[in-house]
Amino acid sequence: MTPTPVGMRCPECSRERTRVKTIRSAPTGAQITQALIVINVLVFIATSAGGTPIGGGTGGTIWDKGVLYGPFIAHQHEYWRIVSSGFLHDGLAHIFVNMLSLYFVGSALEPVIGRVNFTAIYFASLLTGSFGALLFTPLAPTVGASGAIFGIFGALIVVARARGISIWQSGLGFWLLLNLVFSFSFKGISIGGHIGGLIGGLITGWIVMELAERRRQSTAALVGCALVGAIGVLGAIAVAGSHGIAPHGIGFTG
Repeated sequence: MTPTPVGMRCPECSRERTRVKTIRSAPTGAQITQALIVINVLVFIATSAGGTPIGGGTGGTIWDKGVLYGPFIAHQHEYWRIVSSGFLHDGLAHIFVNMLSLYFVGSALEPVIGRVNFTAIYFASLLTGSFGALLFTPLAPTVGASGAIFGIFGALIVVARARGISIWQSGLGFWLLLNLVFSFSFKGISIGGHIGGLIGGLITGWIVMELAERRRQSTAALVGCALVGAIGVLGAIAVAGSHGIAPHGIGFTG
């Protein structure tokens, strides 16, 4: 036996080094979630300064150039709208609800899976949400972070299930069901965007848990999330011009 600061240990055990967790090595907080909220708020301020009514409505330079609208993607090849629309919001109430949701759901998921995986899931869900919105209503101008937020919601459910936490006992199932009912009940809400984002989050959440968490293949997990996002982009482009209508007569200035 060998004397050590923690007592008598066998020679083999005394040579082992136990990894000590410090503040530096502890899991990080929800830094990406906070950064996304800041970006969305700054974009909203810039959009309002550019002429978009702060209480909600269309118009304004940034809104016109960034809104998700099928014909502009199909006929004018403005593919950036698939991403930019996820950072625009239709009024103060819209962004308040979305950012509040992002704060609570993101703060629960990001510390568990890490910043990189969280970012990958968020943007993959944003892209699949745009795909869903265009698939359902390619001629309806669409904005909002809801698709990405629903994706985070879906990934959180996958993570909870993988760790043996009942989604119904934890309340996640109830809130998901409530949000889906809300999506189908009120006019003007992008049902396709919500469903597309949710599906993207469920898939990428499973990829992260299966590859990054269980098999320790972080790179493969990121590649999988990127593939899901790429499918969302290609799908969005494919369905953007599904009605074959030229982009005119909807009140855009840009």
